[in-house]
Formats: sequence, C-alpha cells, structure tokens
Amino acid sequence: MTSDVQPFLYDIGKRTDYVGLGHEEQVEHIKAYVCKPSSVTDKAVIVIHDIYGWQFPDIRYIADLVAAEGYIAICPDFFLGKKPWTSADHWAEFRDWLKDRDPTKVDREADVVLKYLQEQCSAKKIGVIGFSWGGMAVHHLMLKNPELKTGVSLYGIIRDSDDRYNLLNPTFFIFGGKDHTISYDQVSIILLEKKLKQYCQVEYRIKVYPGQVHGFAELKPDDMKPRDKPYIEEARKDMMNWLKTYV
Repeated sequence: MTSDVQPFLYDIGKRTDYVGLGHEEQVEHIKAYVCKPSSVTDKAVIVIHDIYGWQFPDIRYIADLVAAEGYIAICPDFFLGKKPWTSADHWAEFRDWLKDRDPTKVDREADVVLKYLQEQCSAKKIGVIGFSWGGMAVHHLMLKNPELKTGVSLYGIIRDSDDRYNLLNPTFFIFGGKDHTISYDQVSIILLEKKLKQYCQVEYRIKVYPGQVHGFAELKPDDMKPRDKPYIEEARKDMMNWLKTYV
C-alpha cells in the first residue's frame, strides 16, 4: 500500500451490538469470519481471537478495521467449536479450561487458513495479529511458520524458554502499562526484551502504552474512556503501520 491512501480508520462507527461487516465461511474443518476490502488485493491478515472466541464482537470489529485498510481479514475459530470463555465463568477454573485450548498448538489450523487465503483469495503476502490468547499464538507462529511475513502480538503472555525468541519474521509486541496479567514492573516484558536481544535475528519491536489494561486495543468506541482513547488509537495505528511495512 502506498503512503497516499486514506488515514487509518481508528473506528468505523459506534455500534453497541456490533455484528460485523463481513460474513462467516467454512474453511475445511474451521469456521471463520471473513471481511474483504472494497478493492482487489493480494494481501491478507489472519486475526487470532482472545479467550472470548471468534464470534466476540470486539474481535470482529478489529477484523473489519483491518479490512478497511485494504487487507483480506480472516478470523478463524481456533477453538474448533469448543466453548469460549465467558464473563460468567470462574477464574478458578481457567487452567482446566485452557488445557484443550493451547495457543501453541495451532499449526494445523494456521496451515489450513494459509491454504484458503492463497488458493481461494489469491493472497501472496500474509501477516498475522493476535490478542491475549491469540497474541501467544502469534508468538508461536512467528517461531514456526516462515510463510507468515510478519506478526503483531498484543498482550500475549510470554513464558520463559530459550527456544521461544529466535523469531523467523519481524514481530511487534504490544502491551498495556497496567496490564494485570503482564506487568512491566514484574519480569515478563523485561525478560522478553533481554531474550529477544540475545536470540532474535530479525526485526522486532516492543512497546508499552501507559496506563492501559489488558485488552485495551480491542475496545469499540462505545467502551472507550476518554483518557484511554488516544492510546487505543495509537496502538491500532502502530499495528497497522507495522503490517504495512511488511505485508
């Protein structure tokens, strides 16, 4: 995409009950939400959902924002029909719930989605973004799948292991400064910076947005607080600029 396209659309209108601008498709054994831009393109972005699943309005909102910037956007159900987490669930049960929803075991599904984008959508350049659970999946895929040109991991929980930092392609890590799951004042982000500097041979970036909590970049305009809106818009713009650089 060239620099003379319209500015990034930080939002696409206030919609309390957001249903999305795209449509659902069956991609082999995976259900997916697909939104295509108004013009023909050979560029695509896989949008990986958080624990609330592929049908969650906020993640479809993000997919639509990506499509508005000229990319084919696809949000596949990487839970494969398993029940997503809900606000009514109890956090004491989270570890058990997560056992059969491992974000580091998405390789087969990623290959299926890549095949669909390449063969059915004629995509030649494909990137991936993911949020929380999906951010961990992005980190994993950036270690394993060279077909993905770049990745953006938004508040993915990084677990320490020396083999998790030799990224194959450029990766951007986004965090909130007041994230209750990943705190800069704790060791997670500091350790990530240290390990990437030690092991990574490709471009990477880490950015922390002051005062922002877990999930901040996915919020629809209805849910934004005025003091947070500039940081949300900044994170989205940074995400898109990163994608435009490599996809």
